[in-house]
Amino acid sequence: MSPAVTTLDIDLEPADSRRLASLTGPFDANLKHIERRLGVEISYKQNAFRILGPNQPANATAKILRDLYVETAPVKGQMKEIEPDQVHLAIQQANVLEQGQEDPSEDKITHIKTKRGLIKPRNPNQAHYVRAILSHDVNFGVGPAGTGKTYLAVACAVDALERQEIRRILLTRPAVEAGEKLGFLPGDLSQKVDPYLRPLYDALFEMLGFERVEKLIERNVIEVAPLAYMRGRTLNDAFIILDESQNTTCEQMKMFLTRIGFNSRAVITGDITQVDLPRGQKSGLRHVIEVLKDIEDVSFTFFQAGDVVRHPVVQRIVQAYDKFEQNDAKP
Repeated sequence: MSPAVTTLDIDLEPADSRRLASLTGPFDANLKHIERRLGVEISYKQNAFRILGPNQPANATAKILRDLYVETAPVKGQMKEIEPDQVHLAIQQANVLEQGQEDPSEDKITHIKTKRGLIKPRNPNQAHYVRAILSHDVNFGVGPAGTGKTYLAVACAVDALERQEIRRILLTRPAVEAGEKLGFLPGDLSQKVDPYLRPLYDALFEMLGFERVEKLIERNVIEVAPLAYMRGRTLNDAFIILDESQNTTCEQMKMFLTRIGFNSRAVITGDITQVDLPRGQKSGLRHVIEVLKDIEDVSFTFFQAGDVVRHPVVQRIVQAYDKFEQNDAKP
């Protein structure tokens, strides 16, 4: 039996032809994207929209349109265009809310405040991840690329620094080539390792701005360094993020975890399906999941392909690889 069709009429206020054009996209591309993903029909005249479809998708669509219309509000006189990735993320978020998968009582503590504004997890797994970071001293975020592991960890670090809970942020990752031989790199040591650390810099620049990040780095409030620099140090009053941890050896992972000092918090992120270590060498991330799985005050958040918040095709690519590897592993 097919679900009953609901008709919803909503008005988007204030009426503004430029904002409405931004919302609907060129040739109504944004509306067509929503219709295709949620199985609804959307028609409109000026700022009056009509949505036809099953009850839950129709209500989710109404929320998406309202939320995206808010995003079109001019900032300092500049009109904001709604991009396809915003539509995709809005659909994911509306679906979560529609299915009742998030606890409203926990919603507030999963918001992260940074200079760029409020950062809100896009799905239940991200919300669990953020809550775990706020309540545990050592946290692992494990899963495929595009699930927000590093970005949310950096956001939590920036928030903790702004609220003066910690005195510095330390971002690190192993300098391992991703299946490529880069050969000799010119420049000093900093210039040689910077390409490996670029994703961490990018997240910081987005949340704090280029100039402020540069000043904080000069004052050693923010330190971005390769994992090898951690040996022999004890890190107190710090928020420490180890990115791409699947490329640590078991010894490196143990070394890193024993650097954590008083009033410090550590987040370790990685994807165990993308190990770039030499063949036959066990990933420190794979090993530590087995070693620490029952330790109190250590949290693990495992992301899946459905948690990817990049272009929708990325989800399908990750799922295809997972399916292929499962079939390949069968005798």
